[in-house]
This record gives sequence, C-alpha cells and structure tokens, in this order.
Amino acid sequence: MPSCDWFVVVARFHTQFTNMSIYCGEVLCMDTLANMLYSVAFILRPTYLFIFISLVHTQNIVDFQPSFITTTGPTVSAYLLGNSSGVSLNLKTVFPVNTTGSLPSPSCAPEVTQWAITKESLGKAAIKVQLKLNQSLRLCVDNDTNTDCCSKPLCVLETLQLSACVDGVPQASLLIQARIHALLLPANVGSDNASLIPNQVYQPLGSCPCDLTFRACDVRCCCDKDCSKELLRLFLPYCLPGPFGGAVPPVPEYQCSEKSSQNSPDWFPFLCVHSPIENNPHLGLFYHGNVIPSKPTLSFQRPQLSAPMPFIDYIQGNPIFTLSDQYLTIPQRIFGRCVNGAPLAFLENVNVNCVTWLSTCSNGSPLHTVEEDLRANVKNGKGGSVMVDVIDQLVTDLSPFISESDDAVLSDGRLVCENVTLALDYKFYWMENSITSIILTRTVGTVSFRGNVTLTTKYSAVFLNGVVTSESISGNPGYQVGRPVIGGFINTLGNNTNNNTDLIQKMTISIWKTVNDGLCSTADQKPLLFGMNSTSGCLLQISKQNLSRCDPLRDAVSSLQEAFITATHVAKIGNPDVTTLRDWLNVTFEVDTKNSSPASMTSNSCSHIPSHQHIHIRSRITGMVEGEPQRQIWAVHVSYSRSIWTLECGGGDLFSCEDEEETQLFPITSSVTFTEVPVNTGPPKTRFQINFTEYDCERNDVCWPELAFPLTPAYTGEPYSQALAKGMILVFFFITASILGTPWKQIREAWNTAAL
Repeated sequence: MPSCDWFVVVARFHTQFTNMSIYCGEVLCMDTLANMLYSVAFILRPTYLFIFISLVHTQNIVDFQPSFITTTGPTVSAYLLGNSSGVSLNLKTVFPVNTTGSLPSPSCAPEVTQWAITKESLGKAAIKVQLKLNQSLRLCVDNDTNTDCCSKPLCVLETLQLSACVDGVPQASLLIQARIHALLLPANVGSDNASLIPNQVYQPLGSCPCDLTFRACDVRCCCDKDCSKELLRLFLPYCLPGPFGGAVPPVPEYQCSEKSSQNSPDWFPFLCVHSPIENNPHLGLFYHGNVIPSKPTLSFQRPQLSAPMPFIDYIQGNPIFTLSDQYLTIPQRIFGRCVNGAPLAFLENVNVNCVTWLSTCSNGSPLHTVEEDLRANVKNGKGGSVMVDVIDQLVTDLSPFISESDDAVLSDGRLVCENVTLALDYKFYWMENSITSIILTRTVGTVSFRGNVTLTTKYSAVFLNGVVTSESISGNPGYQVGRPVIGGFINTLGNNTNNNTDLIQKMTISIWKTVNDGLCSTADQKPLLFGMNSTSGCLLQISKQNLSRCDPLRDAVSSLQEAFITATHVAKIGNPDVTTLRDWLNVTFEVDTKNSSPASMTSNSCSHIPSHQHIHIRSRITGMVEGEPQRQIWAVHVSYSRSIWTLECGGGDLFSCEDEEETQLFPITSSVTFTEVPVNTGPPKTRFQINFTEYDCERNDVCWPELAFPLTPAYTGEPYSQALAKGMILVFFFITASILGTPWKQIREAWNTAAL
C-alpha cells in the first residue's frame, strides 16, 4: 500500500490535471493522463517531488507543503513550491463561520498578528517560510506590570491562515492550528551560592534531602519549597519515595513523646520507649556521625537538646581547618577529575597526579602559588595552631612533568613560564589527636615550550606519627582497609647489631599501574592496598624475532613480573616491629614443577609464558580494640598463570608474520585477591540447629530469649545487681498498675455482678 504522503501528492497531480482538462475541454484525455501519473508516481518515488516542482513552475502555480500544520511551539516551518516571483505572504487570524462551521476563504488584506514571517529561498521553485511567535511564554505572576507574558497556562490558542498572493489575488493558503502552553519556570533563578548545612550530629539533613539545587525546583522532589503549585502538578504522582524524598515515617506510637489523651493504656508511662528525637535512623543514609546517648532523666520530662560541643580534637576523616575556619585544601582527584579546592582530611594520605593542557603561562593557583598563601596557620586540634613550613625545591630536569605535542615542532617561537609549581608535598606529623608540625615541599621550575605542552603536576599528603620524621604505618595494631601492605626482606648486615636478631628492611609491594598509552615501557606501579581486590596490567610489544627465542622471552616476562614483589616477608600487622620475626611471615612463591620449558609450537609462537601474576592474601580478625576489628595477614601466596603467545596473521595481513621487526601487543597482568578466614568455625551444626530457628536471635525477627535481656548476664550496660534491682522495681510497678488499673476494676465489677 502506498504511504499517505504519496497519496496526497498524486491526488494533487490528479486535481491539477483534471482542472486543466476542464479548461481545455479534454476531460477524458487529461483524466487518463492523471491516472498514468498516479501509477508512475509509485514506481518512481524518488523523483516525484522534482516532477511536481517542475510542473508547477511551468504552469506558474504555487502551493504550500504541507497545507495544514498543528503546532505546540513558538516556531512553524513550511515550504512554498512553485514560481515564487512576485509572491507576497499575508498572515491573519481566522475564525470558523457560525452558520456553516467552515473557515473563510483566503484573503490578501493585511492584518497585524503576534507572529513574524521570514523567507529563505531554496532555489528557483522553492521557498522556506518560517513563522516565529513574538511573545514571551512566561506565565504572569500576581501584580505583574509587564504585559509580555501569558495570563493563562494555555497561552496561545488560535487558527492562522497564511496566504501566498500575486497582485492581491490569493494563489495558495496554509492553515496553522496553534496550541501553545506557557513555560513553567521557578520563581527564583538558581545561583551558585552554597547552601548552609547545619551540624549533622545535632540536626538532620533538613526535612527535604532531595532539595539539591539552591533556590530552584528539583524534579520529583515534592517537598522542595521552591516548587510552585503548577510545577508540582507535573510530577506529583512521581514523587521520590522514602526518606530521600522527605517521606520520613512518623514517630512510632511506643515512643514516650507520642503519648496522646485517647487510646493510651494505663501502663503506657511505664513501658514506653524513651529515645532522643535526634536519633533518626535515616540519618545514616546521608552522613557518618555520632549517636546521641540517652540521658538518665525522668520519663515524664522531655529531654533538652544539649548545645554542640566546641571542636577540640581531630579524629580520622575530619577536615583540617585553619585559624580563619577555612579548609586546608590541596588539588585532589574526585570522580576521575582533579579538583583544586578539595579539603585535606586528618590521617587520610593523598597522592594524585593532575594533567593540564598548557598553552599559555598561568598566573593563578595551582600552577602559580604564593608562599604567603601556603604558609597558613592550621588548628592543631588542642586549641592552638601550627604554622606550615614551606621549603622550595628547584628542578631543572622537567622530563617527568612535561611532554610536548607533535605539532609543537611546527610552531614558531618558545614560551617561557617561570616559577611554575610542579609539585606540592605535605608532611603532617601527628600525635594522639593533634597535629604537631607541617612541612610543605614545593617543587618549582621554569617551563619552556613551543606550541602546546602537557603538564603533569604532582600533589601528595602523608601523615607521620610523632614529632620527628618516622615511617608511616598501616594500622595500630591491625591493618586498616585501604592502607598499603607492608613488605620486607631480612637485612643480614644487622645480625650482629642486636643480639644476633634478624632485622627486617621494609619495602613496598606493588602491582601494575597503566598510564598514557598502556605500554609496559611507560607503565608505573602502585602499592598493594590491604582489603582492596584489583586487577591491572600493561601491553608488551613482541615481534617475530622475539618469538623465535622463547627462553629469553620467558625470562624477560618473568623479570617484569617479579620486579614488583622483591619482598620475601610480609608484615602480619599494620605496625610491625622490624627487630623481630614474630610480626612477619614468609611469602610463598609458586615453584615451576617442569624441569625445562617446552619448545615453541611454531616459529611464530611461544608457550609457557608467565603472563599473569596472582597474589592471594588470606587475613582474619583476631580481636577488637575500642569496637574496631583488628585484621591480620595470615598467609601470602604468589602464583603465575602461563599462556601461549602467537602472532596474529589472519584477515589477509601476512606482513606482520613476515617482517622480523613488526610488533604486536600482548597483555601482561597482575591481580590481588583478599580472603578473610574465620577465626574459629567450631563444630559443625546439627540438623536441629540448622532447621530450628524459633529461638535463634540471629535468624529470627522475634527473639524470645531477649524478652528479659536486662535481667540476663548478657546485658553489660550497667552492673548486674543494679539491672536486677531496676527490673524487680519495674515488675512491681507493672503488678501495681494491673491491680489498680482498668483490668482489675473490670474484674471487680464482674465479680460483684455475679455475686448479686
């Protein structure tokens, strides 16, 4: 079946030829010709528009395509086909005739409308006509003096008639039905001002956590005060559910603060749950804060919210502040991009590289720093302050920092930038919960380049325990997740210095870190972090000449893999003692059981290549210190997966297999896996223990043994004697309330009734 547009075009052909036939008196002949064109149009679809334009141009006929448009926007476009010489356009608003309901005939009389007409010639026989609304679609507000707005949500509802006139006679017309609604914009335009968030320990994150944009309406956030009633109607059925959308469940009825005069039993004041209203269980979804403990007050009194305590001590993860209550910042990588003003956190090490495309000299931070700005007064966490000691280091070898592009050679002249900050290295010395001293090493240099250059700046911050330089640790005593695994080897030179005790020389265990092009020649290394499973690698360029000698190739790949793990021992804990072997364990390496390496299968392949290195670390939790689990490394095993490397010659590309020096890329990978071993599995459970869960508090929502929890030895909140005494007093009050309350009264009335 032909599509609708083809039918319309052919119908227009048929109408034009029929009208011409009546004028010429050859009805049968022209009607037959129209039917022939009707069939030809479906066969020669790509040429129908060209035929029609040529025909109307020959007959001095103009026509709009399309002839009827329904629009909901402020812009309308159409095409006027035919001989457009001497054609003028006239637009007017039309209304249907009351008696017949039809629209009036086209007219060339001028009329003023709120639409502007523009024309663009597309050739000798086509014109693009565009109508644009000259009115703002903003909805009027109360007492609005500006008339350029919409008084109702349905801003424009009218029918337009565009006529193409020649010498005041309409030749073609276009009907436009406009139905345009006003734009619903927020009353307040959003700004870049930051919202003030109160202290989350003492106040929840607002009653509307989904209100993310300041002074602007957030979509689907029905609790946003910036959303007008018109905007809320758009997404009211699709509001964000749960606490994030502000739908926090009401306070439970068992809370003491929810006592009401109706439907409240007599024993409610004695068995209600008393908890501060600030202990909202949904706060943990938005911040890591403290829990406000309950104060021993009377049950009938509402607790008073204590004032926030002044900031004194630093704890891990707290931001570091200056004396002016500003964050101490350093460029850091967040979501894959470098942020210049990221705050430093206490006891959180930082080591990032930021790449900048440099074409001109920069006079601002962070590429150009001022010593007065870096030498800041920092709060030490004990009520005092510590001055940042800045040490400048000048470098002349800029190869680790810059790399010029290929088009730099074609540029004329060199640009010299002096005192460019290439690296900022902070050293924080701390003791207990305070900072004792801060040393900043600023590396500067003169960058001279031609054209564009890629500048790599390095930023680091390390926290060292003590008042003098000391080695960083990875836990105290157990390992902390995300800290480096400490390796080492026996230093035989120190055997005679400490009562014949072997000394351990610390070193880093690393894995691959791919940079730039991913080749092994440019790859870097990154430390192995405790508890973080990872897989990394690089690409090695191998040619046919390399594959012809498999033994040297295996040795080269083995050397690359073994270079990252030169340590023979690994520390069991995060702060090991280097003077004793009790804090260290041996690293187990896989031994190749084959006596000799197998020969290559072909001249273009080698087998038994140690392409993958796997480090398996087993750890376990040995105890708790202040509620924190202490993790220790129990075993370290290093193994290798061997593969076959073969040159790819498929697809008709035999050149790589014939040329001795043509290279292909082969992957070399390394991975690390951490497995936590249970401390004590105990005897296997019986079938009864597995299936019977009624009294198992860990697998059952209702735990009957915990009904008298304060009276059991498992309760350690206070001495057992005090808990037992309070429990007996509670039971006494419960019995008294039962005797004097409503149940005993009903029993007494029933007894008296039965006695009568």
